[in-house]
Amino acid sequence: MQTEFLLNTMQSELHNILNYWRKNTIDEKNGGFIGEIDFNEQKNAAAEKGSVMYGRILWTFSAAFSVTQNPEDLNMAKRAFEEIKTKFYNPEQKGIYWSINADGTVKDSKNQIYAISFVIYGLSEFYKVSNDKEALDLAITLYHSIQNHSFDKVNKGYFEAYTQDWKEIEDMRLSEKDANEKKTMNTHLHIVEAFANLYLVWKDEDLKQNIIQLLETIDQYFINKESWHLRLFFDENWNEKKDVISYGHDIEAAWLLQWCAEAIEDENLIVLYKNHAVKMADATFEGLDEDGGLWYEYEPESDYLISEKHWWPQAELWIGFLNAYQLTQNKKYLDAFRKNVEFTERYIIDKKNGEWIWGINEKYLPIEKDKAGFWKCPYHNGRACLEIIKRVK
Repeated sequence: MQTEFLLNTMQSELHNILNYWRKNTIDEKNGGFIGEIDFNEQKNAAAEKGSVMYGRILWTFSAAFSVTQNPEDLNMAKRAFEEIKTKFYNPEQKGIYWSINADGTVKDSKNQIYAISFVIYGLSEFYKVSNDKEALDLAITLYHSIQNHSFDKVNKGYFEAYTQDWKEIEDMRLSEKDANEKKTMNTHLHIVEAFANLYLVWKDEDLKQNIIQLLETIDQYFINKESWHLRLFFDENWNEKKDVISYGHDIEAAWLLQWCAEAIEDENLIVLYKNHAVKMADATFEGLDEDGGLWYEYEPESDYLISEKHWWPQAELWIGFLNAYQLTQNKKYLDAFRKNVEFTERYIIDKKNGEWIWGINEKYLPIEKDKAGFWKCPYHNGRACLEIIKRVK
């Protein structure tokens, strides 16, 4: 796969993803974007709309505009921003609603830190391309909300979720498959991602120190230095609740944490996380199938492989393995990257309708879940294309 061919492949795939969202997801009736499009391309106009989805759309189309210079991409980002500030933002409590109904009324009012982080991530990216100070101000406000309410002043790290008025909440889970624990890898990964992106447009010293502390906390607790997989769930005192190995999160964290260290230009953390990036990429090879696809999750306690290949771990593998190749010049990462691109093109990319399907099972049959929805957004695969375009150029 020559450089020029790879660049053309990624530009073409980025166009495929963005075009799908521009063409299919606009909600003409209620504003914003449709909450759900199913596997058969049927739109569910009544579906609830999630703040994670909106934060991710905002990030993707803002980041895409800086590459494509297509005014339609900027318009998509503006559309997402309008909905976030008018329907998802809670100005009284300075939080973000988890979800709204199709008509824009609040459905689930909880403050899930993961979702607020994605909104910050999107707002800061939007500010880069729009210079809209309202977006930056909102990002900073939400950053302060996370620091004021979620940061554990005793043991460090961040708590998962609160009621809309920042009181304790019983169910802190992101989704039904997650353990109901107070501190999770997934939320910490996306807080630091959001904070680092905010730092790129707002050079605040306290913010930088909080990013440093976050990266040190992640290094201390979430990265298993024996296996180089991630530890996923902890209680407030950092007692681990053993769970699955998530290959997609391993390889996403491998490159993304290095990127966060580079964003704040901390030389010690850059060295540390470059080293981690390679070791975590090596650990991810355990989840690779012979066809080049990355399995979803593995449960070590019961020796059970969740034998599905979802769309987003493939996208994160692209960046993580290309990053490991750039760090080491070891061809094994480049070969695995190329093989996975071929796997993804063959089984995951929807050549007929656009975008990517949810994934396939071990029999290579499609998993008939959302094409667009609460958890199915253009962020993982769109970002993979954007990152590789940037790196190849």
